[in-house]
Amino acid sequence: MKPPPFEYFCPTGLNEAVELLAAHENSKVLAGGQSLMAMLNLRYLFPDVLVDINRIDELAGIAVASGAARIGAMTRQRVIETNGEIARVAPIFREALKLVGHRQTRNRGTIGGSLCHLDPAAELATLALLHDAVVEIAGRDGGRRRLGIHDFIAGFMMPNIEMHEIVVAIEVPLWSAGHGYAFHEFARRHGDFAIASAACLLEKDGGGAISRISIALGGVGSVPQRLSAAEEFLLGKRGEPGNLASALEFCAGLELIGDFHGSAEYRLSVVRSMLRKSLELALARAGRRDT
Repeated sequence: MKPPPFEYFCPTGLNEAVELLAAHENSKVLAGGQSLMAMLNLRYLFPDVLVDINRIDELAGIAVASGAARIGAMTRQRVIETNGEIARVAPIFREALKLVGHRQTRNRGTIGGSLCHLDPAAELATLALLHDAVVEIAGRDGGRRRLGIHDFIAGFMMPNIEMHEIVVAIEVPLWSAGHGYAFHEFARRHGDFAIASAACLLEKDGGGAISRISIALGGVGSVPQRLSAAEEFLLGKRGEPGNLASALEFCAGLELIGDFHGSAEYRLSVVRSMLRKSLELALARAGRRDT
């Protein structure tokens, strides 16, 4: 199919792009286009204007400093996947990005585009929630604001940004060297959207007990979700099998959806399995310097 007719703009500056969005009520931002173009071709969207931000150089790039990684919104997913600095300080990104679509789509897809599309099964949205990321947003007259990812996620495929705003960068707080990490998901085929995914970060104290932990789950509800109750339960514990089994029970409190891919009960079963694998692997990796 072909997309509906639209007017096309390709600005080279951020302020120009924001003004174009403000001047046209029914407009959409074109970043990597891996989701947007498919939705246009299927006639799910009918924008009057597309604002292509691919030529705005300041929106791409990776910088690691002061305990955080700053990733420009237009940074390609494949660039993040292969970046050595990100692999060193936040190795879960490489692990999860290998599961995002296929290499061809990762060559074009961007981190900002994925967060703004906000598919509940998207790996990058789940990672952002896992890391308590902060999203930097540009508006008119050079204005900038920062939103924690919990506030950025407004609802199903609904980021908390105005029509004239553009996501500029994502700031990812980093965990200590040697932290445990794991990302597992189940999809019908490699590259398909995940039916359920589970991501985990954790640190251990000198005695081997869990001193810090973060758990995020994707695909099971209308938005990615943190499993805060399980995080609190596992703090101070060593991750014995009985403790992990008890932590899995907190999945019953998740928002669960059913669709043609599977019922809510099926998703609950899958996410419990993915979480068990992620917790076990993160515990095994914690404290190792070669992960």
